[in-house]
Amino acid sequence: MKIGELAQHTGLAPSRIRFYERIGLLKAVPRQANGYRSYPADAVLLLQLIAAGQRAGFSLDELRTLLPGDLARWERGTLLATLRRKVQDIEALQAQLAQNRAQLVELMARIEARPQDMSCAANARRVLSEMRLTEADGVLPSSSTGGQD
Repeated sequence: MKIGELAQHTGLAPSRIRFYERIGLLKAVPRQANGYRSYPADAVLLLQLIAAGQRAGFSLDELRTLLPGDLARWERGTLLATLRRKVQDIEALQAQLAQNRAQLVELMARIEARPQDMSCAANARRVLSEMRLTEADGVLPSSSTGGQD
């Protein structure tokens, strides 16, 4: 099939298909006598796998190592191990994001706990001072202090 048909079947732009071919994710096909390339039917499946892999968070480099040259030679164990590692990476990222969120929520609570008679500049110094102390101790104070020194 020609690149236009391949694009239609996969929903990918021809330029994206050419890019995947240029970087080696899609096997390059030689031009025919008429100058057109004729892609095999399994190119549709391969491009769908690439697109699904990217949506799942795999980089193009990861996909290059994951996808076999011949889809019939896909090793189940290798595939499962790679998918498990990706799930672990996502879980680690989720944990880091949860920690980042908690720190930001705590920071907002400290800023919002500004005493009525304190200027914003003084409150900023207070919050920054508390942050330096807690970073040095390795402890994140709770907002139950009400923002008082």
